[in-house]
Amino acid sequence: MDFSLLLVLAVAVTGVVWLLELVWWRPARRQRLVASTEAGTTEGLAPEAREKALKEPWPVDYARSFFPVLLAVLLLRSFLVEPFQIPSGSMRPTLEVGDFILVNKFAYGLRLPVANTKIVDLGEPERGDVMVFRFPDEPSVNFIKRVVGLPGDRIRYADKQLFVNGEPVPKRLLEVGPPKAPGELLLEEQLGEVAHRIYNNPRDAGPQVREIIVPEGHYFTMGDNRDHSNDSRYWGFVPEDNIVGKAFAVWMHWDGGLPSFTSVRGIQ
Repeated sequence: MDFSLLLVLAVAVTGVVWLLELVWWRPARRQRLVASTEAGTTEGLAPEAREKALKEPWPVDYARSFFPVLLAVLLLRSFLVEPFQIPSGSMRPTLEVGDFILVNKFAYGLRLPVANTKIVDLGEPERGDVMVFRFPDEPSVNFIKRVVGLPGDRIRYADKQLFVNGEPVPKRLLEVGPPKAPGELLLEEQLGEVAHRIYNNPRDAGPQVREIIVPEGHYFTMGDNRDHSNDSRYWGFVPEDNIVGKAFAVWMHWDGGLPSFTSVRGIQ
């Protein structure tokens, strides 16, 4: 279900109904009321009768009530901030299953809802950003990964080492077999200006990527849970037109029990 499309349709329908009420239906009710009185005026009518005759039909009343709210929600989630829930562990340890995140919708430019066409250019993804985008193979599904390759970059991944433009991306071991991921290696990787944590599984060879060049208008992405992530190593590049926004904060965690707000934090 495309929530953005449903929201746009709801705004359009309620807005049109309210507009018709203002410019057509309300004046028409007044004219009919005046024409139905012998004196051609409503001054002699009882207040109750006048109010009943001029009362808005229930669809108009609902449209007038909901249109401003729906419009505010549409503008907020289309151009400012949109919430998402993390459904998988591909971005662990940065993001856990059940994290609710906030995505900046204007960091990479303002886009029209549904069409996703950029109308104002405000910036571009940077290496190390955690980015939400529409999955190229199924655009109705949103993915979240880390940007590791920008347009023109040369990317290679071999023996669990990421290379960008021929240089190995620095990383250091933090812990062997952390409590949340037994059997994994917890490492800190320095990707551009961003220091972030990743998991590697020493028992899993994982995919190897020979050196490739990221095309113009595209990005190469990877999950922080390197051996358990369906990312650009498997299906290719993310087109610029598929970008949704930049993830910048976790505001709640919910794993089926009581919601937790103790994990509120920024995303690196």
